[in-house]
Amino acid sequence: MTDINRKLSIAPMMEWTDRHCRFFHRLLTRRALIYTEMITIGAVLHGDRARLLAYDPAEHPVALQLGGSDPQKLAECARIAAHMGYDEINLNVGCPSDRVQEGRFGACLIAEPALVGEGVAAMKAAVGVPVTVKCRIGIDAQDPEAALDEFNRVVTAAGADALVVHARKAWLEGLSPKQNRHIPPLDYDRVYRLKRANPAREIIINGGIASLDEALSHLRHVDGVMMGRAAYQEPWRLLAVDPQIYGAPAPFASAKAALEAFFPYVERELARGTRLHSITRHILGLFHGVPGARAFRRHIATEAVKPGAGIAVLRDAVSLVMDARVDLAHIAA
Repeated sequence: MTDINRKLSIAPMMEWTDRHCRFFHRLLTRRALIYTEMITIGAVLHGDRARLLAYDPAEHPVALQLGGSDPQKLAECARIAAHMGYDEINLNVGCPSDRVQEGRFGACLIAEPALVGEGVAAMKAAVGVPVTVKCRIGIDAQDPEAALDEFNRVVTAAGADALVVHARKAWLEGLSPKQNRHIPPLDYDRVYRLKRANPAREIIINGGIASLDEALSHLRHVDGVMMGRAAYQEPWRLLAVDPQIYGAPAPFASAKAALEAFFPYVERELARGTRLHSITRHILGLFHGVPGARAFRRHIATEAVKPGAGIAVLRDAVSLVMDARVDLAHIAA
């Protein structure tokens, strides 16, 4: 089992944090905890498990996020994931999509803390790896003070090792999943109050965190920070995670050096039949403010999607970018 430090983690994001994305992110930070996309218990139990749960050993520490509410099935999925070597199992109690609600999992479960507690307890009894929960501060007309306190009380009693709190409500009635990402106001103070009231509980904050400076500010109040879109859309920020958050050297002196280290992985995947675009779509935001960044993005966008596109496309794109060493103050800003 890999030792897990949750001071900085990269959020599970549907259609984004696939295995190619995770391998790439791991090149940029050796320390951050990375998450899979949410995978439903039905997919784990009845789908193409080898494909859905595949990961590279270099990804450790890596957590699997599950979507579901049936305690027995959650326990079975946790066993499968632990057997495959995942370092943590996380239960999604935050996704507000209609499909998730119809399946009785995601954010709607905030209204059923007892059921979530049963699921957590079942998974804890089944595996030796940490079991965590990711939730919102409440849903719809719930009072976030009472709802989050009760939810935390139940999952803590069930044995959850940590609680990741997206500091917004989810409105299941009246807002789309996309609107739920930005319309409900952020309430970081609510998460801070939860931590103050539960000093022994590991609390990680999530939602709208756009820089490492912001992350460091949150770390004065909570145990960890989870970054989502900022980490994905601007992955250059991740090169500063190890020095800024963990006090360890950056893995590479520049984003360009990190991307060149990605080449062998890309070549292996291409040899297996993976399309280049499936990999390069995750790297478009790597060069921020570096001369040649726009030409890099344009070349990738036009050439990587073509049938038979190979590693030469990526090499040519990288050649358009100037060398630039890591400027940690710039990256953290």
